[in-house]
Amino acid sequence: MNHVRLIRSIAITREAMGVVSRRTYSSGKAKKGSKGSAASDAPKESILSKEVKSTTVVGANILKDGADPKILPDSEYPDWLWHLIDKKTALSELRRKNTETLPYEDLKRFVKLDNRARIKENNSLKAKN
Repeated sequence: MNHVRLIRSIAITREAMGVVSRRTYSSGKAKKGSKGSAASDAPKESILSKEVKSTTVVGANILKDGADPKILPDSEYPDWLWHLIDKKTALSELRRKNTETLPYEDLKRFVKLDNRARIKENNSLKAKN
C-alpha cells in the first residue's frame, strides 16, 4: 500500500504544481482594498473531489480523448516496478568495496559511474588549459 500512497502523492503534487505554476498577468490597474483581505489569503480548494484523487492518477493521461488511468492494487503491477524506488549505491561506496566480490549489476554500475567521473575530470582539466 505504500506504493499506492507514493503514486497518489506524486499525482497530487503534479496537480498542485500545475495550479501554482500558472502565470497570471495584471490588468494594469490596482484594485482598491484588495491588499490583506482574508478571502485572498485563504488556500484555494482543490478542483477535484477526494474520491477522484484516491482512485485515479490525475494528470497522467497523454491522449486528447482519453481518461486518467485508474490506480490498481499493488498485485496488479509488475515486480520490477517496485525496485525502481530502491536506493542505489554511490560511486564512493563502490570504490571502497572490492571489485572482485561485487555482483554483476554493481560492477556494471561502478564502471559506468567511474567512467563518467573520469570524463568529467578530464573535461575540467582541458577547460582550464
